[in-house]
Amino acid sequence: MSGGERKKRTSRGQGWEEAGAEFYQESYPADVDLEVLQRDPAHIATLLPSKQSRAATSKRVRGEVKPTLRRRTSTRSRYASTARRASTAHDVHMAMLPDLSENLSNEERTWEEIMQIKAMPVSMTQKKEMKAKLQTATKLRLQGFEQFKWQRRKFWQQMKSRWKETYSKLELWRHSLKKIEGNFGTGVVAYFLFIKWLMFLNLFIFLFILLFIIVPTLVLTPQEASIHSDMNSTLVEECSRNYSSSWVESSFLDWVQGTGDMEKTIMFYGFYTYKLLGADSESHYYYNLPLAYIAIAVVYLLSSLAVIVKSAAHGFKERLVEGEGQFYQYCNLVFGGWDYCIHNEKSASIKHKALYNEMKASLEAEKLEEERQNRSRDEMTKLIITRCVINLIVLIVLSGALALIYYVSYFSQDKVNEVQAPNTDIERLYEFILAFLPSITIVSMNLLVPNLFAYLVSFERYSPLFVVRITLLRTILLRLASLITLMFSLKDFVICNDADSCSCKTGHSYMCWETYVGQQVYKLVIFDFVTHIIITFAFNWPRMLIAKYSKSKVAKFIGEQEFQLPKHVLDVVYSQTLCWLGSFYAPVLPLVAMLECCLLFHIKKFACLVNSKPSSTVYRASRSNSLFMVVLLISFIVAVLPVAYAIAEILPSKSCGPFRGNPTTWSVVVDSFDQLPDWIKSILFFFGTAGFAVPAFVVLVLCLYYFYAVSTANKQMVMVLKNQLVLEGHDKQFLLNRLSAFIKQQQEHQKAMRHAEMTNVDLSNAS
Repeated sequence: MSGGERKKRTSRGQGWEEAGAEFYQESYPADVDLEVLQRDPAHIATLLPSKQSRAATSKRVRGEVKPTLRRRTSTRSRYASTARRASTAHDVHMAMLPDLSENLSNEERTWEEIMQIKAMPVSMTQKKEMKAKLQTATKLRLQGFEQFKWQRRKFWQQMKSRWKETYSKLELWRHSLKKIEGNFGTGVVAYFLFIKWLMFLNLFIFLFILLFIIVPTLVLTPQEASIHSDMNSTLVEECSRNYSSSWVESSFLDWVQGTGDMEKTIMFYGFYTYKLLGADSESHYYYNLPLAYIAIAVVYLLSSLAVIVKSAAHGFKERLVEGEGQFYQYCNLVFGGWDYCIHNEKSASIKHKALYNEMKASLEAEKLEEERQNRSRDEMTKLIITRCVINLIVLIVLSGALALIYYVSYFSQDKVNEVQAPNTDIERLYEFILAFLPSITIVSMNLLVPNLFAYLVSFERYSPLFVVRITLLRTILLRLASLITLMFSLKDFVICNDADSCSCKTGHSYMCWETYVGQQVYKLVIFDFVTHIIITFAFNWPRMLIAKYSKSKVAKFIGEQEFQLPKHVLDVVYSQTLCWLGSFYAPVLPLVAMLECCLLFHIKKFACLVNSKPSSTVYRASRSNSLFMVVLLISFIVAVLPVAYAIAEILPSKSCGPFRGNPTTWSVVVDSFDQLPDWIKSILFFFGTAGFAVPAFVVLVLCLYYFYAVSTANKQMVMVLKNQLVLEGHDKQFLLNRLSAFIKQQQEHQKAMRHAEMTNVDLSNAS
């Protein structure tokens, strides 16, 4: 890469400070008669660079429309009209620039200025002085409806400000988050905010399921059955009795696995009835539980998608603002990054560390970008070959891990079916290990393979941000592919088209395959959470103690550990993926996931503050947030696909669940739609016709054009305001130069006066 290309690329990212480059090229009067300014101080306003630039622009406009000498006399009137039009257009453009010398002294403007003073990063004493000066100024009273609107807006702003202040004091884990931010930076604290966000998301999902599925099932009484007309109702009743009458002895291991008595609770799919629910046997109003079951599933999945997309869009917007230029970013950190409400030394130290880590991240990103641009052609060739070989190794490792998971799942299912009722503790332990064998394999692969990926990526020489991205991509591919492989291994007894039997295979578990799938996901959630506890407290904590209290270099090398953000992010995303995947088959699983997020926050906090030291890679908050949401969106799509396929295509169990007796789960929605009045069906069918689609498409295009026009206008206004900021900076520099010249002239004048006085004294003495 040539030096000229590097120079162009560097200059392209210098930021918005280049927006007013044309104003830097203006020539301003350097020599000013200061005596004139003393006689007429208002004359200096005409010498400001902003005024000079406007005058120069006006001259250029007039120069462009100036006619030739031969036709000047004949076209003088036309020139005057053209100049007036150009001057008018220029005046409109310059009118868009806010004139900071104007002072709209009324109550509304005063209140806005008070709010601005409140937001200024200055001491409270200065704020009070500025507010007192503002309130003692003369004001013009608002009258009538304008006063009412201003008072109403003032009231809501006060309420909003008080609510934000109260919420900040009552914010969950506020002290812990500030401590983590001070020691590890904004990128790591964004991860803990991500855990908190997922906890509230799972709470929202569970409340939906609790209100519309669990509570009606426990409170209302089953009435008549809702069975599809093509199904054998006698067979469904018989299969239901066989499943409900079966009894299995329970133990503590059954509660861990979700089997035994726990299988017949509200925890799993098989507990919920397929009948309509009513207040009593004589009630004429019914609650359609099967329709509510699938409707609530669709609602919380779509709601999850909406909040993920919204958060991802917010993160991308923050990244765009952050990318406006390094000058803007450093000014914010240096001049606007301090919290003036800090009143103790400990909080000040934490804030110092946070600002230090943020600046360190920015400088390191610039350094790596410069190194990347200075690579030679030979270095790039070697690097490309190395990356290709490492990617091939990654694909081989992924294929082997997925093949192992598939084989272990089949082996576990076959052995569990061969085992008879266990009588001894050893047989129960053997059955427990066989049942957990797929979960153990998946968790083991999730622990071992990412460490190999982290070792391999060190040879690829990516930037820290791209290292996080590629590591997340490879590891999330492993975890999601392992879940898909597990679901695919269950197809032999999940997909069953035999309409004359209760299950495809013999065995209690196969009578309700939905509950069995929920149990598999439940075991993965439990085992994954136990693994976090064991690794954090039984493995990483002793390593930290060895490194802390041992002087051996080998012990420090083994014991010291960094807080690897990609690995911990995937732990949380994997847990949330299990929640989405299993919530349809285990309705209480979102509550388990919410409790897990709450406990996982404190476990990861211990791992961050106690076990780990700050990572050599400094993570930034805006990029971390957008990256978290993108990974979560990919996981959401992968988790929803198997559930959507099962709802649309697979025959439900005849022995359990709200959809027994139906050819598919979605057929409940179709049957409910057929029972609607004809006028409602005609309206809904109209939405699928061209008469609705074409106008809707036209309206959407017009809306897109409108928002595009608004966005273009906003961009133009931003450029205008940036130019105004450049002009204001020139005005300040001009005034400083004039002040320096004035002070210098005064000093020279006083020096000349003293010299004249001394000369007069000498002459008088000589005479």
